[in-house]
Amino acid sequence: MHLDAIEIRNFYLSPRGRIVRQLLSARIREIWPNVTGEQVVGLGHATPFLRLFQPEAERVMGFMPAQQGVVAWPMEGRVATCLVQDDCLPLPDASVTRVLLVHALEGSRSPQAVLREVWRVLAPGGRVMVVVSNRTGLWARVETTPFGVGRPYSRGQIARLMEELSFTPSHIESALFVPPSTTRFVLGSARGWDRAGRRLWTGAAGVVIVEAEKRMVQPIGGRKRRVPAFVPTLNPAPRPSGAVGARVRSY
Repeated sequence: MHLDAIEIRNFYLSPRGRIVRQLLSARIREIWPNVTGEQVVGLGHATPFLRLFQPEAERVMGFMPAQQGVVAWPMEGRVATCLVQDDCLPLPDASVTRVLLVHALEGSRSPQAVLREVWRVLAPGGRVMVVVSNRTGLWARVETTPFGVGRPYSRGQIARLMEELSFTPSHIESALFVPPSTTRFVLGSARGWDRAGRRLWTGAAGVVIVEAEKRMVQPIGGRKRRVPAFVPTLNPAPRPSGAVGARVRSY
C-alpha cells in the first residue's frame, strides 16, 4: 500500500513534516557527508532529502513508484522526477553510484525485487541508503503520516534483507525520536526529544536507517559446466543414419 505522492508532499510541507525533514536530513547528511561527482537517485518519495546533494552531485534524480504517483521536483529549474515501476528502473546496469530509498520498501509488493533492481543499477562499490519505518516505534502506529502506511521493519529484519540481496551493511542506526504529535510543545522541543531518545531508548525511534555497499557476486567454483549446443530451427540437423523414424529435436 502507498500513500498518494501529493499526500506525502503535503505532510512534509506541514509543521510536523518540516521537523521530520530537518531531523532526518541531519542524519542522512552525517552518513553521506560528501557526494561530489556522484550520480544520486532517490527512490520512493526521497525528494524532501535530495536537495542536500544538489550543490555537489553530478546528477540528482527522483524516481517515484507508479502506485504512489509523481509530483514535480524541484519547483525551480528543470524537473528531475519521473514515474517508474520500482522493480524496473529506466537505467542501464551499473550506471549510478548512490541510491537513497525513502517511503519505498514499506509499500512495495516485492521489496526483494526492488532491492535487486537497485543492485543492478548501482556501479561496483556503489552505496545505498534505506530509510524505513521502525516496527517498534510510535510513528508506525499513526496512519496519518507516511511512516504509518505499509510494512515496517526492525533493525534486524532490514539488515538481513539487504544481506540476502548482496549488500553489505556498513552503518545501521535508529532515528526520529520525537513523538508523532502536532502539539506546539512537542514540535518546539523536537531536537531535545531526538537527543534524549538516541541516548535512552532506540526502540522508540520512528525510522531505521541502513547504509550498505553493493557486494559483487562471487564466481561459482567447481567443475566447468558444459554449455549445450543449440540447433537453429531453420537449419535442422540431418537424420542420423540407422535410426529409422528417429525424431530430431530442434530448439
